[in-house]
Amino acid sequence: MARPSPAILARLALVTFAAVCTAWLLQLDYAQKLSTNVLDLIPRSERTPEVGIIRDLANARQSRVVLFALSDAAAPDVAPQAAAQSFRDALAQTPQFESVLVLGDEAGQEDFGREVFERRFELLLPGWLGDRQREFDRTGHPAAEFSPWLAERAATELEAFLGRPEASALADLVLMDPLLLVPRLVEHAQLTGPTDDSGYALIWALMRESPLAESGQQPVFDAIAAATTGMHASHPDVDVQWSGVNRFAAASRSRIESEIKLLHLCSIAAVLLVAAVFVRHIHRIVHFVPVISLSIAGAWVVSTLAFERLHILVFVIGSLLAGVAIDYGVYIFLQAPAYPDEPYGGKLRRLLKPLLASCLTTVVGFSLLLFSDLPMIRQIGLFVGSGLLCALAVAMLYFAQLRQPFLASRQFGAVSIARDRPRARRCVRGLGVVALLIAVLGPWHLQWHDDVRELDIPSTELTANDDAVRALFGEDDEGSLYLTYGADLGEARQHLESFLAHVEQADPGVVVSSLALLLPTAADWQALPERLLALGGFPDDFAAALERHGFSASSFGSFLDEWDDLRVDPPRGDYADLVTRVNMLLEGPLTLLASTDGPYWFLSIVESAEELNPPAEWHTVSVNQLKSLNSLFTRYRWSALRLSLIGLGFIIGGVLVIYPLRRAVRIALIPAGSCFVVFGLFGLSGQTLNLFNLLGAFLGICLSHNYAIFSAENAQAGQAPPVAIRLSALSTAAAFGVLGFSQIPVIHALGLTVSMIVITALLMVELEPLARRKSS
Repeated sequence: MARPSPAILARLALVTFAAVCTAWLLQLDYAQKLSTNVLDLIPRSERTPEVGIIRDLANARQSRVVLFALSDAAAPDVAPQAAAQSFRDALAQTPQFESVLVLGDEAGQEDFGREVFERRFELLLPGWLGDRQREFDRTGHPAAEFSPWLAERAATELEAFLGRPEASALADLVLMDPLLLVPRLVEHAQLTGPTDDSGYALIWALMRESPLAESGQQPVFDAIAAATTGMHASHPDVDVQWSGVNRFAAASRSRIESEIKLLHLCSIAAVLLVAAVFVRHIHRIVHFVPVISLSIAGAWVVSTLAFERLHILVFVIGSLLAGVAIDYGVYIFLQAPAYPDEPYGGKLRRLLKPLLASCLTTVVGFSLLLFSDLPMIRQIGLFVGSGLLCALAVAMLYFAQLRQPFLASRQFGAVSIARDRPRARRCVRGLGVVALLIAVLGPWHLQWHDDVRELDIPSTELTANDDAVRALFGEDDEGSLYLTYGADLGEARQHLESFLAHVEQADPGVVVSSLALLLPTAADWQALPERLLALGGFPDDFAAALERHGFSASSFGSFLDEWDDLRVDPPRGDYADLVTRVNMLLEGPLTLLASTDGPYWFLSIVESAEELNPPAEWHTVSVNQLKSLNSLFTRYRWSALRLSLIGLGFIIGGVLVIYPLRRAVRIALIPAGSCFVVFGLFGLSGQTLNLFNLLGAFLGICLSHNYAIFSAENAQAGQAPPVAIRLSALSTAAAFGVLGFSQIPVIHALGLTVSMIVITALLMVELEPLARRKSS
């Protein structure tokens, strides 16, 4: 029986590989396998408070809120409450919504205010009394003087309050609450909802499913569309404007998926276009398509096998693989036979050492990314590394099928011509001096800023709509939002007390609003009975103080009687039970201002133009910090920098071991020098860089390292770089250059950085021999 030829075996291996890849990719559940959730970019082991809070927000009620604003074109100054009620009823009957409320209901606000007033001694008195006790303790007076001091302080504040114009509407309330517990809460906690004075009817709704899940997107959109259609049957002039996290999530996924398809096609087209410039028989460049396609398919298979869930941006960045994967096909296909009728096996054995050196050098560089802290960077490392190995194997097998595995190419330029001209040599050396100055001076002007929001394609239209809707609900940019957290609710409330004290000390006139003001601290709650017991003479002291300030003490008899009853039977119980009773008072938007089930936090609004930067001991983070996670990603950037330096050390060390010192220095300087020149240009041009510029620099060094190695022999002989080097470098630059047109800021940063480094490295490879004197 005849032994199968190597070509048949290679064909069988290729067909088997293609079939396995196709079968695996066809059976994948891409909805479950691919993620657009930014939290999937952060390690699950990350335990910083900011990440814990964001993970809670992403999976809790806050992310499931949908806001609606209805306006009537026929009566723009009147809120269409009837239409809003019809719209609300339609949404409430769908399985997609858990709760739907029409805001601005005065009856509901009155009920809430009545409940708070009836429980004012339970909820508000402990904190008020604790604040006054601490203030008195700072005076250094004897404890016996606390009751008269407290009575005088309360009477003084009452007189000042009643002198304000808005106090006239609260005259009856003040007779029963002369300590101003409820008026102070209303002033600072901002517990009232928006009104309908703007001509809009506002609806607050809570979805059942997460906005990041498909069940929280299209089914919800369909339910809203059906409710809108039903409402238009009786109210045709009413317009519905709405916003929710699910709109951003769905739009982001759609945009990224579209960009993946476009970038992959454009990347392959750019690579083939570059190849067409260098090869003589254009139709034969189609032989590169199987190499590129199967390498990308292999990378998809390996990555989806290795990771339970991958972020979709991995595949956007992975589109660069087309420019790198073509390298090995180029080295094989463009290499002329050593002698007529040289067999493919002999040619392959002759090229095997440089091919393996090129592939493994790049794969080792990408493999170092597997040690990154960020899951997405690990996924990129595996995707590209495995894709390169697949590209080398496929190229070696595919070109075994061809009868003539050689593609004639065009060689542009010859360095020997320019080396005979001293003027040209001086110009090249002058460019070298300029590049050196840029590389030395420019990086000192670099500016760095990391923002997790740059991982998405900005949607101006959706953002403007969201800002407009939230402005109708009373949200604006005049104040800064902060989240104060703790191991339990009592600790979170105590941390908030410390944060409020620091804010008051830094800016005494600043107004801070928080739902937490409805709750006392755990310490004040537990200390209430003892403090009331020590204030046995307070009713008489307060009555005397009221008389001194011009009030009739008898008008406050109801309050004084309640105080006596309170001393006999003060509020008691577990702090957790108190929290439960407070939660029962809340509904709609008020339920989102604190997390009482863990992780525990309170939201605060600080009416200050300057955003605070709370230190760690305050256990408080800015919501803007949560949106950007810039400090977290800055830490990851420094980690990536250390990883890159280690990788660069490995590469340079390997070169020094393999090559003589002079040639090794040249090989090391080309990738490193091109990186510093590009970063110098960024610095001098005022560009702000991020983690992905750093990642792009590392990838650019790994790629340009190959060009320095393969051009070393030619440069030593005074010859032009091999056409394979030019084609490979320009193909890679084209593939990454396509990423530079991405609308996702971080992808744009990575593509631009790598393409510039590769082009700079190619220029150094081309021009470096021109700067030398011609050997005699």
